[in-house]
Amino acid sequence: MPADWQLPPGVSRALWDYFHDPAVARAYDQSLADTPLLQIDQAFVLEKCQPVGRILDLGCGTGRLAITLAQHGYRPVAVDLSPEMLKVLGEKSASLRLDIPSVCANLVELDGFPDASFDHAACLFSTLGLIVGADARRRCLAHVFRVLRPGGVFVVHVHNRWFNIWTRHGRRLLFREMWNAWLGRGATGDYEMPAHDGIGRLTMHLFTRRELASLMHAAGFEITEVRPVSLRADGRVACPWWFGRLRSYGYLVAGRKQASRVRP
Repeated sequence: MPADWQLPPGVSRALWDYFHDPAVARAYDQSLADTPLLQIDQAFVLEKCQPVGRILDLGCGTGRLAITLAQHGYRPVAVDLSPEMLKVLGEKSASLRLDIPSVCANLVELDGFPDASFDHAACLFSTLGLIVGADARRRCLAHVFRVLRPGGVFVVHVHNRWFNIWTRHGRRLLFREMWNAWLGRGATGDYEMPAHDGIGRLTMHLFTRRELASLMHAAGFEITEVRPVSLRADGRVACPWWFGRLRSYGYLVAGRKQASRVRP
C-alpha cells in the first residue's frame, strides 16, 4: 500500500483502492450487465478500427472489449492498472481458449510500449475521465499517438459535462463549477462520484465536446467522427441538431493518426 505521495501520476487514493479490491473486480461484469453502452461502444470500435490488426485496449477492466476483439480476429493487448481485473480477464479468456496478452500498467506511463507498434487503440467507458489531472490525461493521449502506426485509429469514450443541466443536482454542480472557475478555484469538469462498496469518492472528469476535440487535436489526431450517445437502448441521440450538446450523455470519438504526422 503506497503512501499518497507514492501513488502513480494520474491516480488518486480512492482510484488505487478501487483498482486493488478483489470484490469490485469479481462483481464488475454483473454490476454493468444492463448498461446499453457496453454493446454500443464495442460496435463503434469494430466499425472504426479497420482493417483488423493489433489493438491496444486501454483500461481493459475484465476484458469485455478485448475478448470481443479477439473473437473478431484482432490481436488485442489488454492494459489496466488493476491486477484484480486482469485476473478475471485471464480466467475468462482461458475459458474461451483465447490468447490475450495483458499488462498491468498506468495509462499515463506507457513507455514500455515501442513507437508505432499498434494498428489501433481504444479507451472506453470514460476511463480517460478517471485519470486525475489535465497534464496526466495529455500524457496518456501522447503515448497513444506515439504507439500507433501511421493511419492507426484511436477510439475513446467520455461523459458529457453539459448533460448535468437536466437535473437539479447537476445544475447545482455546474453553477458551483462556474463560480469556482471564476474565482480561480478547482479544476473545471472534475466531479466526485458517491462512495460505494467501501471505496472512497472517485473523481470523474466530464468533458465538453469542444474540450475533447481540442485534446485530441493537440495530441496529433485527426478526428474522423464524434458520435453523441444517449441512455436509450440503441444509444442514439434523437435529432442531435436540437440542443444535442446538452442532451448527449456522452461521446464516442474516433481519431486517426495521419500518415504525414510525426510525434508532436
